[in-house]
Amino acid sequence: QVQLVESGGGLVQAGGSLRLSCAVSGLISIINTMAWYRQAPGKQRELVAHSTSGGSANYADSVKGRFTISRDNARNTVYLEMANLKPEDTAVYSCYMVIRTITPTVAWGNYWGQGTQVTVSS
Repeated sequence: QVQLVESGGGLVQAGGSLRLSCAVSGLISIINTMAWYRQAPGKQRELVAHSTSGGSANYADSVKGRFTISRDNARNTVYLEMANLKPEDTAVYSCYMVIRTITPTVAWGNYWGQGTQVTVSS
């Protein structure tokens, strides 16, 4: 069974940095999209950063120049480097991947991490 396991959240002061990781466990074939979303209390979930298998990356306007998404295809892992954090970045961050699995069947599916809390104090 495929799962996404996140790590790296926590409490940081404004202006600080954090690095989130999301690794795939289980037998897989291909990972297409890798992305990070976040959801703050009382707000809708929003796309923070998106990485395609071709290597392109896109970011929400609110994080451009501060966040960097990267992927290690050999380790089936996606990272989110967050710098110059602001209180408005406080949210639960979740990774998302589009994966082709091998077992029990060969199939494409959408997978989510469990979410990790990022809190930025002013």
